[in-house]
Amino acid sequence: MKRNNSRKRLPSGQALSTVLEEYHLHTLSNGIRVAHKQVPHTQIAHCGIMLDIGSRDESPEQQGLAHFWEHMAFKGTEKRRSHHIINRLEIVGGELNAYTTKEKICFHASVLDEHFEKALELLTDISFHSVFPEKQIERERNVILEEMSMYYDSPEDAIQDDFDTLIFPEHSLGYNILGTTETVKRFTREDLRAFILEHLDTEHIIVSSVSRLPFAKVVRLAEKHLSHIEFKKTSGLRVAPRLYIPTQEVVKRSLTQAQCAMGAPAYALNDDRRLPFFMLVNLLGGPGMNSRFNMALRERFGFVYAIEANYTAYLDTGFMGIFFGTEQKQLERSIYLIHKELKRLREQPLSTMQLHHTKVQLMGQMAMSEESNLSFMLMMAKSLLDTGRVDTLPEIFSEIQHVSAVQLQELARDMFDESKFSYLTFLPEDSAE
Repeated sequence: MKRNNSRKRLPSGQALSTVLEEYHLHTLSNGIRVAHKQVPHTQIAHCGIMLDIGSRDESPEQQGLAHFWEHMAFKGTEKRRSHHIINRLEIVGGELNAYTTKEKICFHASVLDEHFEKALELLTDISFHSVFPEKQIERERNVILEEMSMYYDSPEDAIQDDFDTLIFPEHSLGYNILGTTETVKRFTREDLRAFILEHLDTEHIIVSSVSRLPFAKVVRLAEKHLSHIEFKKTSGLRVAPRLYIPTQEVVKRSLTQAQCAMGAPAYALNDDRRLPFFMLVNLLGGPGMNSRFNMALRERFGFVYAIEANYTAYLDTGFMGIFFGTEQKQLERSIYLIHKELKRLREQPLSTMQLHHTKVQLMGQMAMSEESNLSFMLMMAKSLLDTGRVDTLPEIFSEIQHVSAVQLQELARDMFDESKFSYLTFLPEDSAE
């Protein structure tokens, strides 16, 4: 298997500061980077600590361990019990949350800016000083098993998780982030500590914030609360997925509708085709009601309530998927209509007006997304970990404007080749097929 060690690292042992157009960046002596965007018109401060660790860093026996860590971080630290953590920000009207993805763990908070330091100190405490009490491990184990049951009972969610496994078989990108019943039942405090010791890298941690606070104050508070974290460096090695083989699988489930997932691996994070391809996927099945899939399957025939296409880029690969549910008798016809839209894009370049509308719609969606300060704070951290920079909206818009119809058609021919697609279908248990 190919190993990828392309994660860029900043030099350790010295503090570095950089001022950019949209945000400010400072590096602490231990390698942790502090990113801040000042927004004068808001009283709310959003801050988070994002670590470049996720479910893809787990071994087969560790499936679900990153997510388990995210849960257990709230259950007790060296100086706080779980109820102290819960009340610390909520008592002042703030919110504390976290999530785990294939490549990231993030702890974040939103508070009135007068409580920013309180939020930053608490995030630091749960991120680096959790003690994983044994009694809490047993309680949270049951909570996660219940969470897994909820996902299994939601076929729209379950098929997306299971499709990851179909696309990336025997690879950690195919693991369910929640883990398996068997692995979750086995986790111990020692497993959590060993996982953190193995993967925590201070040069791959971002403290991200958006508020009206001046950058100098944010840096001062970050130095106060995070400079004591010991510098730590890991190898940063991640194993790339093996050669992809298209696969088809049908599973009988307790359902009333058929659920279908179809797609294939796609471009990685640093591929120049990433943004144009995202534009193409957005045209097909993005959030707009005027997406081609929605118009073809819902508006014209009423076959689906919802259909989506999404594209996720990882460090060394990517993934494009199309997901929908429909009556079983309409399944084949729905798949045919999807392939008809894909064929149109392969064979017919967008007209000048179609290309213009596609660009304008995507730029509007991106601008509205950035208007959310919480979303920008999280995006800023992820982008810095993934690429070492945060593209400004004008830069992104300029790249979008330079995309041509010929380029999109070439991407469609490359990525929408039906022979490369894998399919996962959930059918009702009483189905004859």
